[in-house]
Amino acid sequence: MLRKTKNERIDTMPAPALVSKGGKTVIGEHISIEGGIRGKETLVIEGSVKGKIQLENHHLIIGPKGKVEAEIHADNVTISGRLFGNVNATGKVEITKEADFSGEIKAKRISVEDGAYLKAVIELEREPEKKPIPTGKSADQVAFGPGKKS
Repeated sequence: MLRKTKNERIDTMPAPALVSKGGKTVIGEHISIEGGIRGKETLVIEGSVKGKIQLENHHLIIGPKGKVEAEIHADNVTISGRLFGNVNATGKVEITKEADFSGEIKAKRISVEDGAYLKAVIELEREPEKKPIPTGKSADQVAFGPGKKS
């Protein structure tokens, strides 16, 4: 018969809520988070999140079962689940046909699949205009010449 000694430790830790695989973290379908999330890798949400999500230079994916109420700052955002909030993306926002989105979007690019529900204010950022580089003489030199007085 086996006996437990005083020094024996029994692990009763619950399974982790977040699973990280290859630079990608998944919040599972049965996980609910309330508060801020900050990270430096791709995040996939299949559960419920309420708060602020900051993934500068990384991708946020809201899966088909995901339910998110948040202010989002990320490089790229893919929405396939339900999202209520504001999205500020430095890259592209992709809204799939399974999406249910209400809020504001500010991004460089956006794509919306046929069949998606979308109620949003959208602001697409323009690339800065490139000004032509002047060649040769300055405006003063052209108007008056090098030896002429103004």
